[in-house]
Amino acid sequence: MNSTALFTLASVLIVSLISISGILLFSLHRNFKDQWLLPLVSLSAGTLLGTVFLHMIPEMAEEPTFQNSLILLLVGIIGSFVIEKLIHWRHCHHIHCDDHVHPMGLINIIGDAAHNFIDGTLIAGSFLVSPELGITTTIAVALHEIPQEIGDFAVLLYSGYSKKRALLMNVLAASTGVLGAILVLITSSSVEGLGDILLPLAAGNFLYIAGVDLLPELHKETRFRNGMMQLGFLVVGILILYGLVTALPHATHEESVYDAHYEVEGEQEEDHDPDHLFETEENDSIVTS
Repeated sequence: MNSTALFTLASVLIVSLISISGILLFSLHRNFKDQWLLPLVSLSAGTLLGTVFLHMIPEMAEEPTFQNSLILLLVGIIGSFVIEKLIHWRHCHHIHCDDHVHPMGLINIIGDAAHNFIDGTLIAGSFLVSPELGITTTIAVALHEIPQEIGDFAVLLYSGYSKKRALLMNVLAASTGVLGAILVLITSSSVEGLGDILLPLAAGNFLYIAGVDLLPELHKETRFRNGMMQLGFLVVGILILYGLVTALPHATHEESVYDAHYEVEGEQEEDHDPDHLFETEENDSIVTS
């Protein structure tokens, strides 16, 4: 198993564990959801927007097919809308999920499984482009998964599921992310440039989630203090991604300097090679004669 596949599968598993830990925390402390769900939604929106505008789009802009990538980004937005309509499902980030009409039970689980499958493909596609992009995408997905999985957990409880069964259903739905990642890793060897195709689709998906599902929920909070807290978490999410984008390429630059250093040393060793010196002297004598 190569490093790309190993990092991809590890990242998807970490995302699944993080989302499940959020559910466990909610089930143990019911007031956690009322106090921290919307701040987590703000943080999630910030990381999604930061990933798209600070990392994904600049990464696409470096390619000569940037215009085609923007078209695929629009396809990602429209595709996210179509998928949501087809399965009659929306993210539930509301504090009171029972105030809204939701598909109950099995439909909700199917929607969650489809969403996690897509997340797995997006993470794998990002790692195919670069490890740095894979890391930032994983963080953005993980921070989005926490409020989303808590919301789905609340919907299942409202649908009549016991806590134990609802948690089991969420674990099974989370496992589809691994399947999505494996599918991308298997097909990447036969589909040239698969990462470059999935990257703008992922950007469109992230923009849709942030703009359609997350930010509108924040507008429903009218109290000034809570609104400023949401703004703070939104900015923090963006700053987290900004810090990652500025820090991660530094390691890549150091690797390039390291390679360049040893390349120069290799050339110097070649200059000191006796056979190389003999060939140089022989060529000089031929030119002189």
